[in-house]
Amino acid sequence: MKNIFIINGGQTFAHSGGFFNNSLTQWTHETLLENDFEIRISNINDEYDALIEVENFKWADIIIYHTPIWWFQVPNRLKKYIDEVFTAGHNNGIYANDGRSRKNPNINYGTGGLMHGKKYMVTTSWNAPETAFTLKGEFFDQHSVDEGVLFGFHKMNQFAGLSKIKGFHFHDLEKNATEERLENYRQQYIQHIKKQFTIHEQLS
Repeated sequence: MKNIFIINGGQTFAHSGGFFNNSLTQWTHETLLENDFEIRISNINDEYDALIEVENFKWADIIIYHTPIWWFQVPNRLKKYIDEVFTAGHNNGIYANDGRSRKNPNINYGTGGLMHGKKYMVTTSWNAPETAFTLKGEFFDQHSVDEGVLFGFHKMNQFAGLSKIKGFHFHDLEKNATEERLENYRQQYIQHIKKQFTIHEQLS
């Protein structure tokens, strides 16, 4: 039995209702329940106690972040959640320090995490089409989501000692969110979850 903590970062703000990430969280929850995982879910739109959220991180074997990308960053309430929860996790299960010693402060930065042996996965949802990342001359200069916009997010999790499970990115969800595309994405994502979590089980 594995413990999975899902963080729904689909913030309700302006024209965004967070509906896609609500559906995505449901897809994840239902798929993992079918495979006998224990699940906890936090929604960043809800009020929360940072210390209780830390306990969810400590309980989990795997953390799953579902987030839209706003202005090439995670939504402000998800960032606030991370700032408050990770701070509450200082010497309390998330990280101890930055990993350096005073005797040699030039090395070992980022090695003070306390979550070694745990894993995380992140999904993102975009207005940008996938071709904006892959075609020469397009906006993201052929840098992938993970190499570009999510670079700092991945380093944040590495700082805490977490190891990465391959994520999944959803594109062109404003101008081209047809029922057919959403259903295709749903099926692809469920297969991704089943594959990645089977791999995780085999390697654990």
